[in-house]
Amino acid sequence: MIIVLKPEAPADSAERLLKKIADAGLKPLHMPGAERVVLGALGDERVLAELALDGDPAVESIKPILAPYKLVSRELQAHDTLVDIGGVTIGGDRLAVIAGPCAVESAEQLHETASAVKAAGATLLRAGAYKPRTSPYGFAGHGTDGLKILREVGDDLGMPIVTEVMDTADVPHVAEAADCLQIGARNMQNYALLRAVGASGRPVLLKRGLSATIQEWLLAAEYLLAAGNPDVILCERGIRTFEPATRNTLDLNAVPYVKGKTHLPVVVDPSHGTGIRDLVPAMSLAAVAAGADGLMIEVHRDPAKAWSDGAQSLYPDQFARLMGAIGAVASAVGRQL
Repeated sequence: MIIVLKPEAPADSAERLLKKIADAGLKPLHMPGAERVVLGALGDERVLAELALDGDPAVESIKPILAPYKLVSRELQAHDTLVDIGGVTIGGDRLAVIAGPCAVESAEQLHETASAVKAAGATLLRAGAYKPRTSPYGFAGHGTDGLKILREVGDDLGMPIVTEVMDTADVPHVAEAADCLQIGARNMQNYALLRAVGASGRPVLLKRGLSATIQEWLLAAEYLLAAGNPDVILCERGIRTFEPATRNTLDLNAVPYVKGKTHLPVVVDPSHGTGIRDLVPAMSLAAVAAGADGLMIEVHRDPAKAWSDGAQSLYPDQFARLMGAIGAVASAVGRQL
């Protein structure tokens, strides 16, 4: 529930009520605003009712949080969350672009591609050291060696890095190397992994599952916040539908819908959303127009020789041209690169 205190409530009211909520075994939340102090209480509704907080002289009003996702909901927090990844902000007026190859193949390959995307204006570097593959015979990444290369290239170029973690056992060393941990579509409902990553202390990029509803996606984010991590970014990357023309169907109506339901920033991955290189530029621009806070785009120095996802990876010169177009659309909708 949301508890709004009266403007004239004594200064110690919030602390007193928060202690009362915590002593009842509930999760207390303190959200001081410019005009009102707002508290939150999460937990068993019967216990909440027994507290009878609506009768407290410091309380102006109480209302339940109707959404099944509480911490993620705009009902609890009206203002947008801004997530800092190594000095780069996701959310707000500035559009963030995360770019790089699908996978770390070699130090030379990663450095060349990362240099190109940085020169074009990308602010964060993406690449996979651990890769979930549909086939057990596909390249699954270099693991810890790939992480080391990724960290070295990111440090050399001054780019924060975003990379996927697939197993709870890998969370500590991936968190040590990466600036942001990605939870991929196949692991969106891996609740043990969500809890472990939520407790890692690193920002998290949570991709929507291949067949996940928006509510399931937001409830997965709720696991991360409930584990103590407020720095969560949602990533729309397309869902599986009956249409086989593209790898997935990029659900861009989810962007404004989700931004109306949650305070968390939303980025879009048009590379996985389409699986087709020539569609990535158009869908990138559409995502910006739809209100996305950022883009996650696969780029490879030579996509024809990429070890994974070459068909959806842009050539560096394509990416550079796209960045110019993104800047124009961002400006038209009140954002900037």
